[in-house]
Amino acid sequence: MNLLYILAAILMLGIMVTIHEAGHFFAARLTGIPVKEFAIGFGPRLLSWKSKKYETQFFLRAIPAGGYCMFYGEDDTEGTEAKNDPRAIGNYAVWRRIVTVFMGPMMNFVLALVVATALYDMVGEDTQGGYTKYPSITSVDAGGAVAQAGIELRAGDELISVNGQDALGVTEDGTNLKLTALLDSLAPSGEPLTIGARRGTEEFTFQVTPVYNAQLNRYLMGVSLNSGYVPGFTAVSIPRAVELGANYCVTAGGAILRSLKDLITTGAGFDQTSGPVGVVQLIAEETQRSASDSAREALITYGELLVMISVNLGLFNLLPIPGLDGSRILFLIVEGIRRKPVPQKIEAYVHMTGYLLLIGLMLVMTYKDILRIFR
Repeated sequence: MNLLYILAAILMLGIMVTIHEAGHFFAARLTGIPVKEFAIGFGPRLLSWKSKKYETQFFLRAIPAGGYCMFYGEDDTEGTEAKNDPRAIGNYAVWRRIVTVFMGPMMNFVLALVVATALYDMVGEDTQGGYTKYPSITSVDAGGAVAQAGIELRAGDELISVNGQDALGVTEDGTNLKLTALLDSLAPSGEPLTIGARRGTEEFTFQVTPVYNAQLNRYLMGVSLNSGYVPGFTAVSIPRAVELGANYCVTAGGAILRSLKDLITTGAGFDQTSGPVGVVQLIAEETQRSASDSAREALITYGELLVMISVNLGLFNLLPIPGLDGSRILFLIVEGIRRKPVPQKIEAYVHMTGYLLLIGLMLVMTYKDILRIFR
């Protein structure tokens, strides 16, 4: 990967985290809760200054991949700071604290909506597209049927037929790729299928026996595909771009929640999960691949990834997992119902345990990502 794309990926993560923390910061300003420190980036300090009016210490740090918003008394495990310092966050009304905590994830959703709207305004709405190309290979699964059979396929190879039947487009009801439907209808026989393929102007065939995947209820060859859909865009108004952007974000959120549900209930997709290293690799690779077409395509891909990951970050932070914003909101709701806070020590230990588990998970994910890169 080109270093430029790696830096662009790191910058994207930094933007999303900074926007998240800025949500906490500005909500605190609006609700009157003092902020102790606010930083853009992490690592060595480049610049720092202090607000005379609010006494907030601001930092600009060297590595643009994160940030933080720190409140007075938020790490006070004994509860003594809240008694001795009127600026401590625990001294403020529950609703003020809920708003302050919630606005972090909310700003990730706002960022996703703004970027999605800008993309639709720049590109337009797909109203004239169609399946005018054959499905093409984007990658080959090292453990899939194609790889196990020793068949050498390359990214860009088109799959044009199955047992002589044309594989262009989708089924008549529009619910599935014709290629996938042909595999599902012919593979149950257990016999090897003859797949017609094209590489540039050269056509060739190969034989493969697709493997049934019970979780997906499909027969798989072990390849990832570009569907062959070619969009046809028309310009849209700003209100329509906002509507389309909102729909895109909702659709992305729904897909993320379904994937999370499958991950929790069946473990499906765990092998595809990634930590920060894997996310950076994905962003860099996809953006660089799109840049081979044009700078405009790279910008669109970069924006689409930002929308997906920002929605993901917002939803993930709202989960009631100790250490995340969702857990803090849950504690605040309990406090509002009980009319008194959960003992500070208990809440602090719960969040600390959550942080340690999340750090452990990130280390495992990072280890997996590094193995995947050098495999």
